[in-house]
Amino acid sequence: MCGLPMAMTNPPDLTINRAPASEGTDLDYPLAPRWYALYTRSRFEKKMLSELTDRRIEVFLPMREVLSRWKDRKKRIWIPLFPGYIFVNHVDTPENRFRILNISGAVRFVGFEGHANPVPEEQILSVRKFLEASIAADPYPYVQVGTHVEVIAGPLKGIRGILVEKRGRFRFVIQVDLIRQAVSVEIDASDVRPV
Repeated sequence: MCGLPMAMTNPPDLTINRAPASEGTDLDYPLAPRWYALYTRSRFEKKMLSELTDRRIEVFLPMREVLSRWKDRKKRIWIPLFPGYIFVNHVDTPENRFRILNISGAVRFVGFEGHANPVPEEQILSVRKFLEASIAADPYPYVQVGTHVEVIAGPLKGIRGILVEKRGRFRFVIQVDLIRQAVSVEIDASDVRPV
């Protein structure tokens, strides 16, 4: 199944209002809800959206419309912008984490050393604003300078190297070591992935 990015028109409902938070008694936990990225099982994002919505938990599942091609037909479908992730807005307490992680399809909250790290509100608002602008959305790999990358499309497919520079909005320059020589090539961002 091959997907081509399409402009977002009439995206499905991605959020709901959550029930009012109950009063907390433990001062060690912040009382204000914050956004957290929840890692899900593969292709469970929409199921998690439904399950969390049924439990009156505010969620955000950014989606994009693609044209999916099969042998006999083409169809426009909605798929997650960030496969494997859904954003949950809740007060981070052990009880709330347990309630969410107990849902079939939930894997873990994204964080470090076993602690969930909140996603800044500005980043959630930026993604929402981007999607509401009905601009064609196509995810790109998150790659930093110095990262080992592999070319995944085009005539250089399969070549590995090091990202040495980011030029412009969607252009990369990678360095590939061939016969103890360095070669730099400008390549589209969508054609590389971190290794």
